[in-house]
Order: sequence, then C-alpha cells, then structure tokens
Amino acid sequence: MVGITGASGAPIAVRLLRALKDAREPVALIVSDGAVPVLFEECGMRPADLAPLASVTYSDHDLAAPIASGSNRTRAMAIVPCSGNTVAKVALGLGDTLLTRCAQVHLKERRPLVVVPRETPVSTTALRHLAGLSQDGVVVLPVAPPYYLHPRSIEDLTDYMAGKVLDHLGVAHRLYQGWRARGS
Repeated sequence: MVGITGASGAPIAVRLLRALKDAREPVALIVSDGAVPVLFEECGMRPADLAPLASVTYSDHDLAAPIASGSNRTRAMAIVPCSGNTVAKVALGLGDTLLTRCAQVHLKERRPLVVVPRETPVSTTALRHLAGLSQDGVVVLPVAPPYYLHPRSIEDLTDYMAGKVLDHLGVAHRLYQGWRARGS
C-alpha cells in the first residue's frame, strides 16, 4: 500500500510506484488532497495518471474502503512523501482520512509502516512525533542525499530514496547500489 501526501517529494512516490509495478507487486494507492497540487507541480501529473501504476486506487475520503479494516490483509504501507500534518495525525492516532486510517491499521496490526518525511527544518514537535512513531515500530526514512554514491542527477537521488523504501518493504530492486569502499 502506498500513500502520497502533500509534502514535497512526489517524484520519489512516482519512482516507487514504477518500481513496484516492475516488480509485479500489488499496490493499493491513496493520494491525499494535499498531494494533488504537489504532484502536479513536481511531476506534471494528476492522480489519475498514477492509476496504471497501482492495482487499485482509493479516494482519501473513502473510509469504508476494504483497506480501512485490519481484517483486510496488507503486507506493508509506505507514506511517500509524508507531510508534517500526516506525521502528527498518525503519531496521535487520528484516522480521519483513509490514508491515516490505514496507517492506524498498520500500527494496531503490527504491520510494517514506512514514513518518508520531507519537511526541513524539523520542528521539535515534529521530532517528538517522529520519535514516537519510531518507538511504535515505524520506519522513519527522511529524505537525505547519499553523497557517497556520487549522484549525478536528481533522478539518481530519487532512485536512491525509492530504493531505500523498497528495501524496508522487502522488495528486491536495482535502483541503487549500496556503499562500496573506495581506495584511500
């Protein structure tokens, strides 16, 4: 399951969806209202453009969707990018949208949940929320460039971040190669 929220970083979500499609992984997709303008600004895409990359898409307003229930087995969830607002809602146990309800389901069912916060700088309040999520078993994977990989483009950085999410979802990929010590 992939949720996209209104923080900057929509290209990472698109790359993640393409990689999951290439890996033939089933994906339920939720795009928040806040993500719509960011997706268009950063990728020139609308949510409908992402539909071919997902097995099924849901409106963030559809709280009766099957994925809103813990009885619907899902393997994992990634929120990419994850806005500060969404971090706060998930950390505080609020499930007022389908995306935040699904995150609550993953927490209560002890299923893998990855959040990719992109806000910077990070407020003390947001740090507390992220620390609480980490204590609850959530993988907090902030967008951070891997300079040791010597990225040559934004696409290299995007591939790296999408690959890191795939690593934590247990999905094999070839988006980046890890650390390799170079000669001294």
